[in-house]
Amino acid sequence: MSRDAPGRNCPLSYRYSPEVFRRAPDIEAGTLYVIGGLYGNPFALDAIRDLAAQESPAPRLVFNGDFNWFDVDPGGFAALNARVLEHVALRGNVETELANDGDEAGCGCAYPEYVGDADVARSNAILGRLRETARGFPRLRERLGGLPMHAVAAVAGVRIGIVHGDAWSLAGWRFSQEALSDEVIDRAFGAANVEVFASSHTCLPVTYRVPAGVIANNGAAGMPNFRGSRYGLLTRIAAAERTDALYRERLGPIVVETLAVRYDHERWLAQFDRLWPAGSPAAVSYRNRITDGPAYALAQSVRSSAAVRRNAATG
Repeated sequence: MSRDAPGRNCPLSYRYSPEVFRRAPDIEAGTLYVIGGLYGNPFALDAIRDLAAQESPAPRLVFNGDFNWFDVDPGGFAALNARVLEHVALRGNVETELANDGDEAGCGCAYPEYVGDADVARSNAILGRLRETARGFPRLRERLGGLPMHAVAAVAGVRIGIVHGDAWSLAGWRFSQEALSDEVIDRAFGAANVEVFASSHTCLPVTYRVPAGVIANNGAAGMPNFRGSRYGLLTRIAAAERTDALYRERLGPIVVETLAVRYDHERWLAQFDRLWPAGSPAAVSYRNRITDGPAYALAQSVRSSAAVRRNAATG
């Protein structure tokens, strides 16, 4: 499958410059939750609501794309989108392609070469089925297509760039755990004038510290992210720490934390199996991950650049 094939290509309309983040904040918050990759899991949304209810004042919720994916039943699709769109929402590649009619981008995932052709084809098929559901909601499709691709937030004076993919593209993979490059990340921070990038898209989490700031990729809120786990993840940014964070990075007056989204696994699996029975594209690609997690460990998700490690070693 060529790089121009549906599911692998990156449309020009997805692209932007890191300089777009050099603007006044769109969002001011005391506590910020950034939630990527909900993937149509309404029980994860319930769990996020419960986490937020534990905080006072309430956190500001930002859904940074791909809140749809497995939600192909019309009632569930409409209900989940109504709940998400009560908050700040960015469009991911899924929402972008739901609003489009062309097949040139496929799922819009812009998958890199190390993702197999069969996985790409199944993702294109999932998007195709979900689009058929979305066509029953023309006004919602229009609204999804009009959502922004990025946002700038401020917490305790610290500027945060919120994206679905990376600093250059809605479906970019340069903030993925497989592709981290100090040179690329330093360039992104320098051009964007932010100290945190909060992202998702690439399905596996990584928090990466460089001298200029922190990349916080939450992986997926609606699916397991670690081997043997059954919870999703979200990124929390605030001045005060939560004691139940899985891991964190302190950055001046703020902490960038990763929280577990402990949704009702049994109910989610039952719903998934009803909508995507054995042999369906989503079942082949994702059911094992939903039941057992990916081949990825929590310890792999916390990293730092060589420069940060040298600075820590020298005190």
